[in-house]
Amino acid sequence: MNTERKEIFVRYERCVGCHSCELACAVSHTANRNLAGALLRGERPQKYLWVEQFDGVKTPSVCRQCEDAPCVVACPTGAMHRRADGINICNIQECIGCWMCALACPFGAIGRGEGKALKCDRECLNEEGIPACVGACPTDALVYLTVEEFQALRRREAAASVIR
Repeated sequence: MNTERKEIFVRYERCVGCHSCELACAVSHTANRNLAGALLRGERPQKYLWVEQFDGVKTPSVCRQCEDAPCVVACPTGAMHRRADGINICNIQECIGCWMCALACPFGAIGRGEGKALKCDRECLNEEGIPACVGACPTDALVYLTVEEFQALRRREAAASVIR
């Protein structure tokens, strides 16, 4: 496991369900990263993460970029595969829309776009190297950290809640 690679972590208790992450994701995947321009060109921006609500809890579903990814293993065509940098992606041209990847994903992080599988590809990083969804989150429910950094953050938050 690459401990230096950053991951998108969800702090569920902070999500208010505003869908800013979804919009930022969709815009970041347009030709010019501009919503108005994309709509004027007739583009249909696609989001690569989804915010759902279950029992009053908002839950952003973003690809966990699993080390041993069930979606990659289940894909019969190889469309779902792991890039050299360790990011699991879907090659739309090779996807046959069989949805084996969606059945295999334990996090519900595979979506549908024009009959093909969509999932987070991390092609949305801004100038600072932050994913669009993380940068757009007004409550810091989404954070982009290494596993070690996220664990330290959770420990600090737990300690702070006990001290208060």
